[in-house]
Amino acid sequence: MNKYVYIILAILISAAVTFLLRLVPFAIFSRKPMPARLQKLAKLLPSAIIAVLVIYCIRNAVFASVTELLVTLFSVGVVVGLHLWKRQTLLSIAGGTVVYMAALRIFL
Repeated sequence: MNKYVYIILAILISAAVTFLLRLVPFAIFSRKPMPARLQKLAKLLPSAIIAVLVIYCIRNAVFASVTELLVTLFSVGVVVGLHLWKRQTLLSIAGGTVVYMAALRIFL
């Protein structure tokens, strides 16, 4: 099998599996109400995922230099501030990223 055909097949199979996995909950709960435990999980899971991502992003800064820790904490503050001010997720992430990258270039 040609390597390009193999790559295209792998991408198509991955896309199909992802699509089907996203479709299953809608197929199951389209006719009957969602159980209370699942509704609670649906409310809590996004915040938990964001918390894990934040911890993952700042995990190395704690053990780095003081300057890098301050740059990281300042950037996290910019993300939080922008989000509280504008309530625009993309703006918050982009703004924090730009501030972080600029501060790294300036101070490190």
